[in-house]
Amino acid sequence: MDKSQHVQRAKLAEQAERYDDMADSMKKVTELGEELIDEERNLLSVAYKNVVGARRSAWRVVSSIEQKTEGSDKQQMAKEYREKIESELKTICKDVLHLLDKFLIRSTSPAESQVFYLKMKGDYYRYLAEVATGDEKADIIQKSQEGYQAAFDISKDNMQPTHPIRLGLALNFSVFYYEILNSPEQACELAKKVRVIALAPPCPAERASASTLHTKYWIQRTFI
Repeated sequence: MDKSQHVQRAKLAEQAERYDDMADSMKKVTELGEELIDEERNLLSVAYKNVVGARRSAWRVVSSIEQKTEGSDKQQMAKEYREKIESELKTICKDVLHLLDKFLIRSTSPAESQVFYLKMKGDYYRYLAEVATGDEKADIIQKSQEGYQAAFDISKDNMQPTHPIRLGLALNFSVFYYEILNSPEQACELAKKVRVIALAPPCPAERASASTLHTKYWIQRTFI
């Protein structure tokens, strides 16, 4: 298959809600080494968001069962199943981070692309941090924060406050502060700023912007 066929297959897989297939197709597109256009970039993000999201949800459910069955025969089974899900989640996150570092994060790319991919880097290290333990957790948390902060710095200098990618970045960064760093004050401060900006009436130039018109839709597809 050529690039266009992989993209069409990814779209078909999305409609069928077969997100593992969608991710596989977009991984092949990414590995061609070409700069992704907006549509391809969003397909990649949506595919992996759903693939990893299913594992994150399953991990939380099974972890809860494991805790509730402490001392019973069921606990060992729950523990083994949680570890299986955890292994899948880690593999997915590492695949995405490899694609980002090897093919996607480039200093020569437009600022919008850099912010998008650095945000993804922060996101996928955050997902790893959710299940990490021991000495490696601190290093993973630091890498997540570095990804978000680098994206945040570029976005401040190059993007409008109401740009959907900048809004999505700020929202996910606030989740990082709240859930990973246990810093609700910083999380709320950042989230409040985003909410004020998002609810503000757009100026005429913003009203004409396709990206602004689709802000809510984009955030729904990529948030958290």
